[in-house]
Amino acid sequence: MMKLAAIAGLILLSSASAYSVNKTTGAVYFLTNEVSGNFIVSSAIGADGKLTLGQAFSVGGSGANGITGPTPQPDPLFSQGVITVSGNQVFTVNPGSGSLAIFDIDPCNPTNLSIVGKPVNSGGDFPVSVAVSKRTKQVCVLNTGTVNGVSCFKQLGTSIIPIPGTTRSLGLNQTNPATGVPNTASDVIFNHDETKLIAAVKGTTTPPVPGYLAVWDVNPFTGALSPEFTKVTLPAGGALPFSITPIEGKNAVLVSDLALGYEIFDFTNGTSAAFPIANQIAICWSTFSKKTGNYYIIDSGRNIISEVSVDPVATLKADTVMQYTMPAGSILLDTDVASIGGNDYLYVLAPGTQSIIVLALPGPLGATTIQNFAFADGLAAAGVKTDVFALVGLATYTA
Repeated sequence: MMKLAAIAGLILLSSASAYSVNKTTGAVYFLTNEVSGNFIVSSAIGADGKLTLGQAFSVGGSGANGITGPTPQPDPLFSQGVITVSGNQVFTVNPGSGSLAIFDIDPCNPTNLSIVGKPVNSGGDFPVSVAVSKRTKQVCVLNTGTVNGVSCFKQLGTSIIPIPGTTRSLGLNQTNPATGVPNTASDVIFNHDETKLIAAVKGTTTPPVPGYLAVWDVNPFTGALSPEFTKVTLPAGGALPFSITPIEGKNAVLVSDLALGYEIFDFTNGTSAAFPIANQIAICWSTFSKKTGNYYIIDSGRNIISEVSVDPVATLKADTVMQYTMPAGSILLDTDVASIGGNDYLYVLAPGTQSIIVLALPGPLGATTIQNFAFADGLAAAGVKTDVFALVGLATYTA
C-alpha cells in the first residue's frame, strides 16, 4: 500500500522493491521540476548497484522550464549540479520560486530526507546549480535569470543565512525563466582546495561571442568572494561550456562544451586545450569514476556516453577511448557515479523514457548497462507528476 505523508513526502513502493533497509547502500536523487510543485525523488541503490523506487519530498517551491523557442525541449535548466550531495545532506533549488533548499539524509535509509528549515531566496532568478564547500560548509547558488550571478549561504541550525559579500553578478542580459541554451550560466563548483569558486558561462550565437569560466577568489576566513570575477577564456573552438568536473589529483578541470566536445583547464600552469568529439550534437554533462580512472561525458543529442581518459601526468593530454550508445529516445541528461562495495556504477537520467539508466563500471572500456529503471508508473500511482520536458538533475549518496 502507498500512503501520503502531509509534509515529508510520498512513500513509494515499486513492484520490484525487494531490498530491505540494511541492503540499501545509497540513493539516487532527481527533481520533478514541475511548475505546479517541485519534488525531489529518491531511489534506493542496492548492493548490486540497481535501483528501487524510494520516496518523493516537496522542495517547498515550484519548478520552471527555460525558454528555448516555440516548443518545449528536454533539459529545462541548461545546467549541471542542480542537486548536490555533500556529507549527509542534499542541496537543491526551486528554479521557478528562486529558492535554495537543504535536506538531511537518513544514513540508515538514504531514501528518507528531512528538509532543513524553510527554503530561502537564492539571491537571484532561475537558480540552476549548487556548489558546497566540504571544508567550510559554504553553499553557493548559481542563478541565470534576469538577476544572475552567484550568492552564498551558511547553515546555522535550521536556518540558512546569506553570507555577506557573496552576491556577485555575471551581468548577463537574460529573462526569467532564462532564455537559452546560449548566454546562460551552466555549472558552479569550488576548486580543488576551495580557494576559488568557478562558474561556466555559455557564449552567444548572435553575435557569435565565446563563453568563459568566471572565477572568484574565496576569502578563507569569511567566505566572501572577490568583488569581480576573473574571466578565463576558452581555447580555440570553445564556445558553450556546460559542465565542470574536477580532474582527480590536479588543480585542473574538465569542461564539457556544446560547441565541440570538451576542454581541459590546468590552473597550475594557466594553460588549456580543446578536445573535439567527432559527430557530437549536444555534449552537456560529465562525471568521473575512481574505479576506472576515466571521465564520462553525455551527448544528449545522440544518446551516447563517451569515456575519456586524461593523462595523469600531462593533464592536457586526453582521448576519447570508448563510446556507448543508449536506447533511442532516452534523451540522456544528468549523470553521476556511485561506488558500492568496491565497484563503480554510472547513473544517467533519461527523461525520454522516464527512467534512470544504470551502467556497471568494472574497469576502463568496460561499461555495461545492467538496468533501465523506469520510475514513471510508480510515481504516477502515488500522485507525483512527471514530464519529459521538466525532469532534471541527478546526484548520488553512499553511506
